[in-house]
Amino acid sequence: MPHRRYRIAYLYVTREFLFSFLVAFLFFFGIFFVNQLLLLAEDILTRNVPPLAVLRLILYSLPSIVALSFPFGALVGSLMAVGHLVGSNEIQAFQASGLPTGRIFAPIVALGLVLSLGSFVMNDYLLPLGTLNFGRLYRELLYANPELELEPYSIRRYQDSTIITGNVRENRIDDLLIIERGSDGERIILSGPATISGDAAGGGVISLDLSQVFTHTRRNADRYEYLQAEDMQYNILLRDITVALRTPGPREMSSYDVFVKMQDQKSDLHARRAFQEEETRQLRNMLQLEYFAKSNALARGDIEAGQVHNELEARFRELKREQERVIFDRELQLYSIEFHKKFSIPFACLSFVVFAFPVALRTGRKGRAVGFGLGLLVSVAYWAMILAGQTLGMERPEISPFLAMWFPNLLLLLLGLALHVRWVRR
Repeated sequence: MPHRRYRIAYLYVTREFLFSFLVAFLFFFGIFFVNQLLLLAEDILTRNVPPLAVLRLILYSLPSIVALSFPFGALVGSLMAVGHLVGSNEIQAFQASGLPTGRIFAPIVALGLVLSLGSFVMNDYLLPLGTLNFGRLYRELLYANPELELEPYSIRRYQDSTIITGNVRENRIDDLLIIERGSDGERIILSGPATISGDAAGGGVISLDLSQVFTHTRRNADRYEYLQAEDMQYNILLRDITVALRTPGPREMSSYDVFVKMQDQKSDLHARRAFQEEETRQLRNMLQLEYFAKSNALARGDIEAGQVHNELEARFRELKREQERVIFDRELQLYSIEFHKKFSIPFACLSFVVFAFPVALRTGRKGRAVGFGLGLLVSVAYWAMILAGQTLGMERPEISPFLAMWFPNLLLLLLGLALHVRWVRR
């Protein structure tokens, strides 16, 4: 077939894929967008927040929505597109015209790569930027509307304080429990109905007017104090609330910044493990020296055999305990998982189209409908594997972060290649 006819076929398949991708993308975008609106409705829309600020918060949330919609849209879109081509006998028409099935797949895999790159840019640059702007705007809203932070039936930790709330209605909290820990002891404040006074004075605090107050203070192991009061005013510094928002985590950082941070963490972990090796070496030398000293003392009759055994056994247990102590950096594991996640989810577009093409060839004449349903099932399974890998990667340090985040992609890619060999290249 001349190259011109190849080009016409490529354009036709590309148009079919882009149309199906657009439909699937809008479907997933709508689902994630509605989910984000529900989250905002619970935290923000029900409070006294200006509509323009709400629109800005939604705008800053869009990169994360788009970044997730790309790969799932590519999966469902490719299944729908190829399914439609099969259902309308166009695949058979291409093959009868001398166009190999691999040629039909070429524009689809090329578009999958383009979508992967676009999703990566969205996930690596726009998503951290949007998340940082979201946090910055939320802090501004928090200073203007302090009641945003105190949600019903929630636990909030601020520096050395923990606040547990009951039902919250507008600026009233039905029940409140405050636990403070400091160098001088621990204080527990139990309150009945409380009112949020806000930050009217502009002093950077949330003022809580407590009623029916009971406090219990522990100064040390055997000294306790308590008091009761009809009312009390308790202040929360807003800078304590927002301290966590000011420090970006790996999700709010680019892949390069996460990589640089990981190198520092690995250097620190290496230094800690080297120190452990040195400690182990010194304990081993001390055990050897003590063994020879005790042996000579035992030979001279200066010490009893039972005493030698007990002392050497205690030293050996100390050495074994140090050797078996696992040096593990949980924060490094978290950053490693997020680093690989920044690549695995965007480049799932490529794995999805490789898997979807041979599967869609077997859908028969039902076309887009079967492709859409099958795509939803695979999307749910993929996301479940990602969440499972992330959880296992954090709880089991022996699991490689690379494997935890890339296993779903590799599984679909290998399965797709196997189906290509069996169903396409024949």
